[in-house]
Amino acid sequence: PPAGDEALFVYGSLMFPQVLQALLVRVPARATARAPGWRVAALPERVYPGLVPGSGSASGLLLTGLMEPEWRTLIAFEGDLYDLRQLAICGGRDSWACVWAETTPASPLDWVPEEFAERVLPAYVEGCAAWRRRRSPPCTFMSGSSRSC
Repeated sequence: PPAGDEALFVYGSLMFPQVLQALLVRVPARATARAPGWRVAALPERVYPGLVPGSGSASGLLLTGLMEPEWRTLIAFEGDLYDLRQLAICGGRDSWACVWAETTPASPLDWVPEEFAERVLPAYVEGCAAWRRRRSPPCTFMSGSSRSC
């Protein structure tokens, strides 16, 4: 996975601090960003969006300061439905983003974060926390004062 000072452009459920907290157990540094030539599309029968080519620019956030285990967690969470690709972000910066890779076409409609927050965010956060618990064994204490998670 990318590391160091690399940024991740997020545009859907990962824009919500509650989701990041559930998945990473912290909220990384975030800044508003736009990705020209892309749009945040609604996906049929899904509550989360996909980033697809489009006119205009997609609004989102840049996550910075991600540690390698956090990159792995977010990539695993996005799964095979998305491809991790580098994108140009307004302002001249490049960023990584999870681009919709499924053969299922995206909707011509844009995804609306306010509707997501209103209708499904609490249940979605619970699902994210459950996913993390299934994926990560609980921390174990090793000899001495070190701790392994």
